Amino acid sequence: MAKASPSVTLDVDGFDVRVSNPDRVYFPDLGTTKLDLVNYYLSVGDGIVRALRDRPCMLHRYPTGITGEKVHQKRLPHGAPPWVETVQLYFPRWKRTADELCVTKLADVAWAVQMSTVEFHPWNSRRADTEKPDEWRIDLDPMPEAPFERVRRTAQVAREVLEELGIRGFPKTSGGAGLHIYVRIEPEWGFQEVRRAALAFAREVERRAPEDVTTTWWRKDRDPAAVFVDYNQNARDHTIAAAYSVRGNPAATVSAPFRWDELDSLEPQDFTIATMPQRYAELGDLNAEIDDTAYRLDTLLEWAERDGAEPPDPED
Repeated sequence: MAKASPSVTLDVDGFDVRVSNPDRVYFPDLGTTKLDLVNYYLSVGDGIVRALRDRPCMLHRYPTGITGEKVHQKRLPHGAPPWVETVQLYFPRWKRTADELCVTKLADVAWAVQMSTVEFHPWNSRRADTEKPDEWRIDLDPMPEAPFERVRRTAQVAREVLEELGIRGFPKTSGGAGLHIYVRIEPEWGFQEVRRAALAFAREVERRAPEDVTTTWWRKDRDPAAVFVDYNQNARDHTIAAAYSVRGNPAATVSAPFRWDELDSLEPQDFTIATMPQRYAELGDLNAEIDDTAYRLDTLLEWAERDGAEPPDPED
């Protein structure tokens, strides 16, 4: 008779979540275990649920820890309890559907970590209408030779353009070398229109900071020291790590929301699974007001008409 694996059962807001092999090390350089990872997500519970709520979510799973195989999981893993919810999506390229995790509560997040999830990558639309995004994502992606100070300057220019548009953006680190700015929008436009608006915004940032910024489509043609404002992250089925998501790297960095007054001094590597719980306990969810106001894209779409020709859509 096979020996049962060790486990602990956690009460997560009234739902029992069994965590098997809680002592399995997921981040060898830090000695961080599976249970440590679950406890991290519980410590930022309101924030991670707000970032994921009602969104289709692709899971980046590491069944044996981050030094092993990485699985990009669209379909809900087998063995989900009946209280875990999903949303069905259609993928034209493969002519099939998939039922993806749709987080509605913290227990869903804990269960996903039990299933070896390290990173959460949600869509920028919600299940009420998955074809109409309610989130515009500004991805400041530095090329290999770009110093982080250039990313900071680009973020400041992006903030200035947003403020002139009367839009509040919520910044966060990517968990890597870049920064993200999220904006809630009215869910009135499809993915192609949101991407057009994002491109128009990116081009305006490039006009104001041409020495720092590029919107060049082909990677091989970009300045290797520039910051690419990646409007393509608004295309259908393109996802990036959620706010408060841990990243699958040796340092266990986190995609961390920050205040604009922190921009000039922050370093992305300062935000990790080890440091974020205390920061969250002191500051709470810096995205707590992100759903308070949804903005319109009319002006940006007018800019898109003015600018004319666009690169091909990745979905075409």
